[in-house]
Amino acid sequence: MAMNREPCEAAVGIVRSNGIGRFMKAPSRALEFLILCLCLCASGCGGSGSKPTTARAASTQPVPVGVATAEKRDMPVYLTGLGSVTAFNTVSVKSRVDGQLVQVTFKEGQFVKKGQLLALIDPRSYEVALSQAQATLFRDQAQLRDARLNYERFKTLLQQSGAMSQQQVDTQRAAADQLEGAVRADQALIDQQKLNLVYCHITAPIGGRIGIRLVDVGNIVHASDANPMLVIAQLRPVSALFTLPEDNLPTVAAHMKNGPLTVEAYSRDDQTKLATGKLLTIDNEIDQSTGTGRLKATFDNQDNQLWPNQFVNIRLLLELRKNSTVIPSAAVQRGQQGTYVFVVKPDKTAEVRQVAVSLTQNNASSIASGLVPGDVVVVDGQDKLQAGSKVEPRPAANGNGGNRTAQTSTPGVS
Repeated sequence: MAMNREPCEAAVGIVRSNGIGRFMKAPSRALEFLILCLCLCASGCGGSGSKPTTARAASTQPVPVGVATAEKRDMPVYLTGLGSVTAFNTVSVKSRVDGQLVQVTFKEGQFVKKGQLLALIDPRSYEVALSQAQATLFRDQAQLRDARLNYERFKTLLQQSGAMSQQQVDTQRAAADQLEGAVRADQALIDQQKLNLVYCHITAPIGGRIGIRLVDVGNIVHASDANPMLVIAQLRPVSALFTLPEDNLPTVAAHMKNGPLTVEAYSRDDQTKLATGKLLTIDNEIDQSTGTGRLKATFDNQDNQLWPNQFVNIRLLLELRKNSTVIPSAAVQRGQQGTYVFVVKPDKTAEVRQVAVSLTQNNASSIASGLVPGDVVVVDGQDKLQAGSKVEPRPAANGNGGNRTAQTSTPGVS
């Protein structure tokens, strides 16, 4: 740093001219050095006077802020709830006859179609029983034919010659009827044995996915067993049960009259959309302990994203509000006068503007009044601003000035 030496040299000259050196035996270099140091200190202290000017200049620098532009677009109205996935149909497959399991034709985790063969129970005992029933039927049919012939003879003799009494004719008729009943019972037994043979072939009652096999080949199974052989869950389509506050149910019912409502299922962290389906129905009662009602939705689930008992976040789309003025929710501030935003004017100064928020959904807010599409609002850095502040606009992170937040439903949406 350059230093002005003229004042110091002048001071030294004054000392010399005033005759101070006459009181000394020789000129004192120490005294001159002391005066020089005092001058240096004085000039150093005087240089600090420029700092306030620098501070005042810094205070007028523009404030960097994140901004976003108000858009005109459709605003979806969602109701959110917690739910769990349930299989559309679930069947615990059990044996309907007793016998040894001799064959399993499915693999665990396999998707099967309705009527597909799954397992086989040893049918030989039922085949023997069927043969016995058929033999009994053949015998009783022969006896029935003989009884009917005798009845016709007795009736003819009674009518022509009176050689037979009416009692004998009636008795013979009763015997023929009894044998006819035996033939019918034999036929029913044959049908039962045929049905048992069908039951030996265990088939899929519904289409779906098979779980873990619960009985291995070689075991004896019974119709009275408490545990099933396997479980089939229908996953295409699949259902989801979720809850909503009871105050929202009339609104949902009213919108259902206009057509099916769209339902979206999201992952546990509410970040990934898993499937899109339709609202099926509302339960016929409200849970008094929680003040909520249950609703059921269905999903095609062709990509197997949903599994029974899986926890999901449900978003029920009520309506789509057309041509709304939408800004990021991070731009909306709240004060004593209500809600407001900072608007960046063309001259890059901030303006405080009161707004009316009609709907907040996820990280977006629909503005009823106070803004028009194209207005630039501050979404980051509002704490450094006041009316008239100079700003340096820059695009906000992720275009919304903040991280994604959970969706919130709007009470009283109609």
